[in-house]
Amino acid sequence: MEDRREATRQLFEQVRGSVNGTRRALEGRIVELNMTVAADCARRYRGRGIATDDLDQVAYLGLVKAVQAFDPERGHDFLSFAVPTIRGELRRHFRDHGWALRPPRSIQELQTRILSAEGELAQQLGRSPRPSDLARHLDVDLEQVLDALAANGCFSPASLDAPTPEGEDPIGDRLGEEDTAFVDADARVTLAAVMRGLTPRERRILELRFFGGYTQAEIGADIGVTQMQVSRLLNRILARLRERLVDSGGSLSA
Repeated sequence: MEDRREATRQLFEQVRGSVNGTRRALEGRIVELNMTVAADCARRYRGRGIATDDLDQVAYLGLVKAVQAFDPERGHDFLSFAVPTIRGELRRHFRDHGWALRPPRSIQELQTRILSAEGELAQQLGRSPRPSDLARHLDVDLEQVLDALAANGCFSPASLDAPTPEGEDPIGDRLGEEDTAFVDADARVTLAAVMRGLTPRERRILELRFFGGYTQAEIGADIGVTQMQVSRLLNRILARLRERLVDSGGSLSA
């Protein structure tokens, strides 16, 4: 690690006084020397919906940009500038190609500003900028910066069957099942209001027919009328209920 840092520093010293082809060759050697750093940065973003080879290529591109933009005269370590630059390039790639769930536009725009500011701040500070550094530099609330950084998790949702710490159930097993009672909730509220105008006898007829599964003849025997009378009563009751529902728009609450 220290050998690589020192070798990188020496190569940048040579870059300072070189031109054209020699400069490009020296920069290429710096890139080769620090490719493992870029690969380590890319490894943190694996499993989020982007192919590993693509991540490595994006990280190497970020490394090249860092080498070309680094100013050794500021006296800071190259890696303190390169790592935020590489990570910024990776996040930019995800922003453009990897969203599974897009956050609000304001968050996306702030992410773009953060990506642009990270490299500059890293060079000024000699370390990776903290969220508070970014907030001051961009003149925004720290909470907004934290929201934008947290939205990096929107790239690819976790699998419901993904492994969990020992002893814990998979995420899918911990999700609640759909409660069918919610589907009927509005209908129950509406019907309860509509049925308040029915007589006890009419309520009994509906209860036996639709909840008890009685035939019209069985209902007639229960309330002491003929099957034909039950048929007429049911038609009359249902017609009144439909009329009240239409008049109320189907959403009576009282």
